[in-house]
Amino acid sequence: MIHTMLNDKKIVLASASPRRKVIMDQIGLNVLQIPANIPEIRISDNPRVLVKALAKEKALAVAERVDADCVIIAADTVVYFNKEILEKPHSEMQAADFLMQLSGNIHYVYTGIAIHYKKSIICDYTKSLVQFKELSAREIDEYIQTKEPMDKAGAYGIQGYGSQFVNKISGCYFNVMGFPVSLFYDMLKKIIK
Repeated sequence: MIHTMLNDKKIVLASASPRRKVIMDQIGLNVLQIPANIPEIRISDNPRVLVKALAKEKALAVAERVDADCVIIAADTVVYFNKEILEKPHSEMQAADFLMQLSGNIHYVYTGIAIHYKKSIICDYTKSLVQFKELSAREIDEYIQTKEPMDKAGAYGIQGYGSQFVNKISGCYFNVMGFPVSLFYDMLKKIIK
């Protein structure tokens, strides 16, 4: 199990995300949060390539600031719809636009994870399918007023108010939340020996 694999290790989460911290707590990990604070430049329009590259950059940036024996965990999540990457909205207007696009449609959530340990690094990703209900302009406006969409890829959070808009998920729920636990476990088994 994850918590026993990492029981005697210093664990650093290269993220300021409160959602990722909650997931770490739920799986029994006591992590130190150190945000990477790197510019998240879109190096690719391929969501799989992008999330893996950004997760790796975050892990490497934090690795330079901590002890070599730390296990550094980094992740990046995007929403992919109609061949476009929907990252965190820059304004309420953009959040409304994202939500209008997702309304009544199917989109994909991609999360890349990087784990850095003892000068080794591995990266992988997963994707989940999410089907949204039809949303009215009023529902979108009321949701934006909660401020929840403003720091989330695709302008919604499945673990909060946004949960009422999700009709169906195929894949990992925790991926949609921003950290696919099952993938993380599989990756740990490869790097922690």
